[in-house]
Amino acid sequence: MGCSFKALSDERRRKILSILGKKDANAGEIASKFKISQPTVSNHLKILKEAGLIKEKKVKQNRIYSLNKPKLQKVIETLQEIAD
Repeated sequence: MGCSFKALSDERRRKILSILGKKDANAGEIASKFKISQPTVSNHLKILKEAGLIKEKKVKQNRIYSLNKPKLQKVIETLQEIAD
């Protein structure tokens, strides 16, 4: 769970999760929402994927990213327990 919290600590990664909450997207689509390089976005995606917060699916030559909603829900529940 600690890896998830570390991944969420970065504002850009939270924005990526917000983008993916609206629709699945590839790295280029996500990068177009930022004023940073695509390799930097790819690194953020890697961190989110390693934390289990997003999933990656290969479609032909593209990699499509989506939220891992069960894992994200678990993080939310943990935060709720802390807050209660």
